[in-house]
Amino acid sequence: MKNDHFSSINPQLQQKLVRLGIRNELELILHLPIRYEDETRLYPIRDIPDGKTGQVEGVIIHCEVITRSRRQLVCQVKDASGILFIRFLHFYPSQVKTYSIGARVRVLGEARTGFFGAEMIHPKCRIVHEESPLSDTLTPVYPITAGVTQTTISKLIQQVLSKGHSREYMAETLPETLLKQYQLLGFRESISLLHQPPPDIAMGLLQSRTHPAWRRIKFDELLAQQLSMRMHYRQRRSYRAPALQEKNHLIHALLATLPFGLTVAQKKVLAEIKSDLSTTSPMQRLLQGDVGSGKTIVAALAALQAIENDYQVAVMAPTEILAEQHYQKFLSWFAPLGVTVAWLSGSQKKRQRDHELTQIAAGHAMLVVGTHALFQEQVQFFRLGLVIVDEQHRFGVHQRLALRQKGSEPNWLPHQLMMSATPIPRTLSMSYYADLDVSVIDQLPPGRSPVVTKLIDESRRSEVIARVREACQTGKQAYWVCPLIEESEALQLKTAVETYELLSQTFPDLKINLIHGRLHAQDKSAIMTAFSQGEVQLLVATTVIEVGVDVPNASLMVIEHAERMGLSQLHQLRGRIGRGSEAGICVLLYQKPLSQIARERLRIIFEHSDGFEIARRDLKLRGPGEFLGTRQSGLPMLRFADLQQDMDLLEAARAVAEILLRDYPEAAQQHLQRWLGEKNEYLRV
Repeated sequence: MKNDHFSSINPQLQQKLVRLGIRNELELILHLPIRYEDETRLYPIRDIPDGKTGQVEGVIIHCEVITRSRRQLVCQVKDASGILFIRFLHFYPSQVKTYSIGARVRVLGEARTGFFGAEMIHPKCRIVHEESPLSDTLTPVYPITAGVTQTTISKLIQQVLSKGHSREYMAETLPETLLKQYQLLGFRESISLLHQPPPDIAMGLLQSRTHPAWRRIKFDELLAQQLSMRMHYRQRRSYRAPALQEKNHLIHALLATLPFGLTVAQKKVLAEIKSDLSTTSPMQRLLQGDVGSGKTIVAALAALQAIENDYQVAVMAPTEILAEQHYQKFLSWFAPLGVTVAWLSGSQKKRQRDHELTQIAAGHAMLVVGTHALFQEQVQFFRLGLVIVDEQHRFGVHQRLALRQKGSEPNWLPHQLMMSATPIPRTLSMSYYADLDVSVIDQLPPGRSPVVTKLIDESRRSEVIARVREACQTGKQAYWVCPLIEESEALQLKTAVETYELLSQTFPDLKINLIHGRLHAQDKSAIMTAFSQGEVQLLVATTVIEVGVDVPNASLMVIEHAERMGLSQLHQLRGRIGRGSEAGICVLLYQKPLSQIARERLRIIFEHSDGFEIARRDLKLRGPGEFLGTRQSGLPMLRFADLQQDMDLLEAARAVAEILLRDYPEAAQQHLQRWLGEKNEYLRV
C-alpha cells in the first residue's frame, strides 16, 4: 500500500501519533471518534435548553478577569435574543486579548442557569466573521495525546479520506452475500459516516455506538479476532506432538492410594485430556475449575499418562509458595510410584540447582516443578511431552511461548494443559480463548462445606478478635489477611507487620506467625509448612497466600480492608478455607465510606459463592482489559466492541470467520491485515 502522506509528516509528530497506536494511513482512518459535537446549527441565546449542549453566536460586550473565590475570566456574549455569560477557570493571557469587546464568537457548551442568567463554563469558543458558514457535518472528537490537538488529528484524517488511494484502505473485505445475510453496512460507508456524520443523523445512536456504522466496525474487529484465533488453531494442528497412549498402570496405582474418589466432573475432563494426549496434534486445553474443585489431581493423572510413555512433564506455577506446594503434593503422590520429581526455583543454591538440571537433561527426573525458572535457557529437557501451567493468566505471552519451545525437534510441540481457578465467563472464552479447547470442573468434591461470608464494619473489630481467639482455642486455625506490607499514608491501610505485632500482644497465648512476599523463599516455605502441620494457630499474611495454599484445618479467615480488593482476589482468598470437613467462615472487614464500586463488589462476594457467577459480574464491573490482566498478558484488547453489549455480533463473527476461512481465504487474510497487522503474533499463545 502507498504510504506517502504519513511518511511526509514530521518525525516529532509521527512519534506522538505512535503513542495513539497510529503508524500509517490505515491506522489513521481506524482512529475513530470517542464522541461528537453538533456545530451544524445555532440557538438564539434565550432558547438554548438548560442542561443541554448547544451552540450560540454573538458579540462580546464585556470581558474581565475577576479574582473572587478564584481567578477566572468572565465574558458576556450578546445576540438579538439575550446575553450569555461564559466563564473560564483556566485561561491564558492570550485569551484575555482575543476575547476583547466587539469580537464575534461562536460558543459551544452546556448551558445552565447561573446567578446572573444563562452561562457556560469552559465552552469551546472561537472567533468568527458575520458570514462564517456553519459546519455541514457533526464534529468528531478524537482520542488525543500530549502534543497532538483535535485540529491536527482531524486534519490528518480528512487528508487521508480525501485522497484517491484511500480507496485501497477502505476496500470491502466481506462478500456481498454475507453483508446482506448479516445486514451489515459497507466498510467504506461506515468509516466515512463515522468521521463525517451528516447533521440529520440520530446523535443518540452515534454516541451509544449502536448506529449501523458503529456495528459494522465492531463486527469487523471481532471478526479479525476470531479469524486470528482460528488460523492459529489450524496452524497448531499442523504441528506434531508425541502420541501418549493410555496405559493406565500408574494412573490406577495413584487412584488406589487416594483417600477420595474422583467426581463425575473430574472423570469427564480427565477423559477429554487423555483423549487429546493420545493424538499427534498438540493439545492446548484450558482446565477451569472453581477454587477447591480438584484441578491438581486431574493434572497429576494427565502427567502420569505422559510419564508412562517415557516423556517428561513440566509443571509451572506463578509463585514459589504455590510451586513448592505443587512440588510437595506431586512428590507425595509420585515418589511411592517410583517417579522422580525435580524442583527448580529462582532462590535455589547453585549446587542443588545444578544437580536438578543434570537430572532433567539426562531424563532421570520425569516430572519437573518450578516457577518461571523453568523456561530459562540452561534448562534442557531430555524428552518433554507435556507442559502444565497453573494460573496461566499470570504469565506473560512470551514466557508461555518460551516453555512450549522446549520441545526437542523442529515442527514439534509438547502438549499443553493450562489451569485456572479464575473462571472465564462465556463471552470472554468465546472471544479470547476461542483457539483453546476448554474443560470445566463444575462441581466441588463431596464433603466440602460452603464458606459462610460475613461483612463486618471496622468499628466492630473487637467482636472479630474475640471470634478468632475462640476458634484458635478450640483447635482450629485462622488466617488474618492484610493488603500491604508497608504503611502508605495515602491509603491508611493496616500493615501486615503492625497487625502481626498487635495480634501477638492481643493473643499472648497463641502461636502466631507472619508471611509476606518479601520473605526469602525458604522462610516462606518453612512458615507454610509449620502452619499446615498445625504448629502455627494464626497466620498473619499478605495476599501471597491467595493462590493454591491448602490447609484443611484452617476454617476461619479475616480479610482487612476488603473494600480495597478485587472480586477474584477475594474469591481466591476465601477459597483457602473450608477445605476440610469443617464449614469455613470468611470475615470481610471494611472501612467506611465505601465507594459505589467497592459497595457493589462486597455485595457480590457476600451474595455469591459460585466462581463463574462472580467472574461474570466482575467482568461487567471491570471490563475485559482489567479482568484478563491484559497489560501483563499481552493480548490485544478490543477497542470498539463491548463484549457485554455486542454478544450478537460476537456470535455472528464466529460464524462468518468459519465461512471466510473455508470459502474466501484471501478475503480473510486482507481482513486480518487491516485489523491486526503485526499484533497478530500475540494471539499465537
